[in-house]
Amino acid sequence: MPGSLRAAVIVTTYQRPAWLEMVLLAYARQSVDSFRVVVADDGSGPETADVIRRLRPRFGDRLAHVWHEDRGFRKCEILNRAILAADADYLVFTDGDCLPREDFVATHLRLAEPGRFLSGGVVWLPRPLTERLTPDDVVTGRFAEPAWLARNGWRGGRRRLRMLRSRALATLLDHLTPTGATFNGHNSSVWRDAVLAVNGFDADMGYGGLDRALGERLENFGLRGKQVRHRAVVMHLDHDRPWRDPEVVRRNREIRARIRRSGEVRARIGIAELAAERGGAK
Repeated sequence: MPGSLRAAVIVTTYQRPAWLEMVLLAYARQSVDSFRVVVADDGSGPETADVIRRLRPRFGDRLAHVWHEDRGFRKCEILNRAILAADADYLVFTDGDCLPREDFVATHLRLAEPGRFLSGGVVWLPRPLTERLTPDDVVTGRFAEPAWLARNGWRGGRRRLRMLRSRALATLLDHLTPTGATFNGHNSSVWRDAVLAVNGFDADMGYGGLDRALGERLENFGLRGKQVRHRAVVMHLDHDRPWRDPEVVRRNREIRARIRRSGEVRARIGIAELAAERGGAK
């Protein structure tokens, strides 16, 4: 992509400052620095703000913190706030429990195409390794080395193929994989104009499929997914999900079915409504 492309990585977080520190350290060691990081904070306490303040010198003016008060799970809303705050043409979406390999941002920017969104890959780390991981493991880059991971209890199985360093082989695997390209909150990217056109994330949705719903509306808008799961990789830290509510998941599935059935493009409660609220508050 042209060097003038303005890009931002949007990282969601909630009450995991130690993990956010490691995630930000991983973004501070990317092979390119032509991007901003916007932390979309769904109501974390002061410890998270302290982490961001302490690591800001590594980014200069490339690190922003977007926060709202904790009133329950409002990930869609804080994502929309971060999108409004992102001064960028191209957005990479990920979570505060995902550590990017050093070529992660460069790969998303290199593979970006008009009319497409990118669907990246994830390597799940086991709980014991997650709990032992340190900032030094991130700064040195060993957290993304298959041999080091294996010595520390990781059994990658077929996902070991996502750790390949050969660009040619990884590209071939992405072309051969039968898995369709879906929009996943832990590792996807898309043009900001397209996100605005579909009104961002739908605040009607709680945990479970909210990212897929955005992808399905992007597809209804005319974008096609592009599979990059073997080229753009994050390591996912293991944790419980106490906020998972079966009833919310069921309702989210109904919303997604409606989107697919109706060809719906715009979120019913999204960025436009949030922007109007902000405008009325002035």
